[in-house]
Amino acid sequence: MADESQNLEQNQHEKPMSFITMVVITGLFGGIFWSTLGYFAYVLNFTDIRPNIILEPWALGDWKNGWLGTVISIVAIGLFSVGAALLYYIMLRRINSLWAGVGYGIVLFFLVFFVLNPLFPGMEPFMKLSKHTLITSVCFYILYGVFVGYSISFEENEAKYRQKKNKEVPT
Repeated sequence: MADESQNLEQNQHEKPMSFITMVVITGLFGGIFWSTLGYFAYVLNFTDIRPNIILEPWALGDWKNGWLGTVISIVAIGLFSVGAALLYYIMLRRINSLWAGVGYGIVLFFLVFFVLNPLFPGMEPFMKLSKHTLITSVCFYILYGVFVGYSISFEENEAKYRQKKNKEVPT
């Protein structure tokens, strides 16, 4: 009878997903979520930059400016965001601070708006962008950095805590 109660579905625990899987999902969701909000900021005239700008160097035709281009752009930003999340995981995951995410978001902002700016012909040079566009963009990048950074750092600390707890429990 005791063996039967241990085999019940309600008594079995799911294996937690791997840390890398969590990082990939966090990066994908963060990129899709924040670029969708960026699109709404564009629609509401808070910024002059829409997510479709990512397609300019590679895609030909007017389709990239329509709804299909917007959806593909948001998904593409989500995929690039996976790389950014993995980079945070490699470099900064042990830092348990909100400020690490803020700094990471600012670094990403400067990377996109200064270093990668020439790749996007539809984006004005940094000094010619409106202050509304700059303020909105830097805020989104900071929020993205905090979201990804804090999610990854929190999970890192939770894993350390579980590992420490498992070592202390006698079997």
